Amino acid sequence: MNFKNKVVVITGASSGIGEAAALKFSKKGAKIVLVARRKDKLLEVENKIKKFSQSTLVCQCDVSNKEEVDLMSKIVLDKFGRIDILVNNAGFIIYGQVNQLLTEQIISQMETNYFGMIYCTKAFLHKMLEQHSGHIVNVASVGASFSIPGFASYCATKYAMLGFSEGLYHELVGTGVGLTVVSPFFVRTPLLDNIFHPSKSSTNMSISSETVAKAILKASNSPRLEIVVPSIVRVGIWFKQTFPFLINPIIGSIFRKKLTKRD
Repeated sequence: MNFKNKVVVITGASSGIGEAAALKFSKKGAKIVLVARRKDKLLEVENKIKKFSQSTLVCQCDVSNKEEVDLMSKIVLDKFGRIDILVNNAGFIIYGQVNQLLTEQIISQMETNYFGMIYCTKAFLHKMLEQHSGHIVNVASVGASFSIPGFASYCATKYAMLGFSEGLYHELVGTGVGLTVVSPFFVRTPLLDNIFHPSKSSTNMSISSETVAKAILKASNSPRLEIVVPSIVRVGIWFKQTFPFLINPIIGSIFRKKLTKRD
């Protein structure tokens, strides 16, 4: 796909996957809208991509707040008059056992990871349908297919995202608007190191933000419902869905041990 002058809105753009995606889209000549809560971090990202992108827009916005999302979408559409790609990437993890997490912590993950995606999708979908063009990329996780100890509340948000996306994907057939879910394996971040402790094994089992960003660019012009990163993990998902009675106990045992070691 030719991304030159395409309007790309990226949530969670202040760091990690969002920042990496912004950089890759900008190098393709896209007009980038950076969305996140931390304006200072967004400005840093904007400075990095300015030399590649002819037009950038920084929008400080908490996607868990519908009013802020509605205002953000109005600013974007007033400035550019259209939207071509929406990357719903904003999200976070609170790691811990369910009985140790506060109910408010569980709710906050759902508000950002799931409802934030809903608010942004609803805010821009009408314009995409009006244009008869556009693509929504929802950044989920392999956790949308594997729920493991310590990640129950996080995985729930990604299960919800994948279920919503699949239904909307079918609704959009024939409209000119597409939707693809990008489901990465563990992404290399300081949070991952904090959970599993820095080690060669934790590095080998994780992937970089840049790898996920490449998949996001691919997804923004893909007819597929879901792209799993790396693709080999799709085999594990198939085994888990086909032989759950065999795979679930193994997964549970492995990650319970990691959870116990951390505690």
